[in-house]
Amino acid sequence: MKPSQDVHPLSAFRANAAGFLRQLRETRRPLVLTQHGRSAAVVLDVEHYEALIDEVELIREIRQAKAELARGEGIPQEQVVAEVRDRLAR
Repeated sequence: MKPSQDVHPLSAFRANAAGFLRQLRETRRPLVLTQHGRSAAVVLDVEHYEALIDEVELIREIRQAKAELARGEGIPQEQVVAEVRDRLAR
């Protein structure tokens, strides 16, 4: 992110939304919109947003799996492999 190019007042974004969206597509960097001199929103291109959501979901799943393992709720890999092979053989 380049603050000199990627931080803009909300009023400027409203006045030239198409230009800012073009900048997003070309630079692939998020835009930070300010209101009354303070950051108010971040605008991302759809692909970047989807990638972030996917990453957050994966991190949550990993944390959940670690918590389950810590509680002794895990299944040994060998057992999982055996069960999958058994189901595939049917």
